[in-house]
Amino acid sequence: MPESKVAVVVEDDPDIRALVTEVLEQGGFTVHAAGTGAEGIQLVTAHDPVVTTLDVSMPGMDGFETAKRIRAVSSTYIVMLTARADEIDTLQGLQAGADDYMTKPFRPRELRARIEAMLRRPRAIGNGDTAPVPTETPAIAPAPDTQGWVEHRGLRVHPEMRLAVADDRELELTRSEFDILYDLMSAGRRVVSKSDLALMLRGDRYVGGSDYISEHDARAIEVHVANLRRKLGESATSPRWIETIRGVGYRLTAG
Repeated sequence: MPESKVAVVVEDDPDIRALVTEVLEQGGFTVHAAGTGAEGIQLVTAHDPVVTTLDVSMPGMDGFETAKRIRAVSSTYIVMLTARADEIDTLQGLQAGADDYMTKPFRPRELRARIEAMLRRPRAIGNGDTAPVPTETPAIAPAPDTQGWVEHRGLRVHPEMRLAVADDRELELTRSEFDILYDLMSAGRRVVSKSDLALMLRGDRYVGGSDYISEHDARAIEVHVANLRRKLGESATSPRWIETIRGVGYRLTAG
């Protein structure tokens, strides 16, 4: 956990804005709230929050555009909140750079639990934050070199520095994309299921409960992997690094 937990709430409904602010303050956050996307971007730039909640349906600049602009200047966790449960909205939010997506009305306890799960994942180093090394690595994982990098066919990942480099080109990944990539790199040729990846992003992999992974969760993983492949510059049909194992999940390509 960061020593100083800062959050930004971007929500045009004053009642929901007050509720989310209260939930986060009860969780120990210092909260800065805004009613518009433009104001939210200013707060994120000024305060470097560890997490930002973002309403989708705002007048003027909507949540999707706001998320894209926030992601361009910050690595904050983004949780999008919306009254629309359509799958296309969820996918659009994830493609805009969101880390999680919740529909209204939501239970305050669930929002807090999801944010706490995200905080158990390492944050990009900055402002004194540190990124712990994952404690469990399969025996068949590629061995990191002496400088802490894990490498596969010119793709290199450093978990402590939160860096991913493909052919000497640094990749700009969201936290979820980085965590998925590192998880696959750590697994080597072992297949990692969509359920495992969804649980990993929640911080729940080692407490069981894969039965509550929904089709929505699996589809979200597919979107994250598609975004990751786009940034890597590879195709699903002829992958250089990540193979799709139909009906199961993903693994690294051979050699």
